[in-house]
Amino acid sequence: MKINLQPTLSGQLVKLRPLAEEDYQSLYTVAADPLIWAQHPAKNRHEEQVFQTFFAESLASGGALSILDAADERIIGSSRYWGYDAQNSEIEIGWTFLSRACWGGVYNREIKHLMLQHAFRFVTNVIFLVGYDNIRSQRAVEKIGGLRVGSKPDDFGESSYIYRITAAAFTG
Repeated sequence: MKINLQPTLSGQLVKLRPLAEEDYQSLYTVAADPLIWAQHPAKNRHEEQVFQTFFAESLASGGALSILDAADERIIGSSRYWGYDAQNSEIEIGWTFLSRACWGGVYNREIKHLMLQHAFRFVTNVIFLVGYDNIRSQRAVEKIGGLRVGSKPDDFGESSYIYRITAAAFTG
């Protein structure tokens, strides 16, 4: 069965759907907050020219999702599936960012729960790459059951921890 990298997923708080070109302005409105990127390797992603590149890469990835608030369908962030590896039955979830109004765990927990539930229909391992300095994201991945299993450079050449959640350990 071929994995669908851009599903539409719905929960009580959020709806995830394929990222679309017309999402740019709404998503940039969220991403323009410099505090969102403070612990991220791309600390300047709040700058529009930098965000334009990120957005184009997201569209080109074929796995990017817009995150909408289920109550009013406004865009509150984005996430992505990446690096599907059939041989190792693995996929990465990452590039997630949320409006600061949605920080605190409950939104992220539901987003990741929906994405993990979908991924485990196709793979047995989901990985997350988290920068050494990104303590907030490390704690968020640990809260949803991610176990640190190693490290490697990310796309920026920065050292990142590898976290893994297996289908067997997922309580979804």
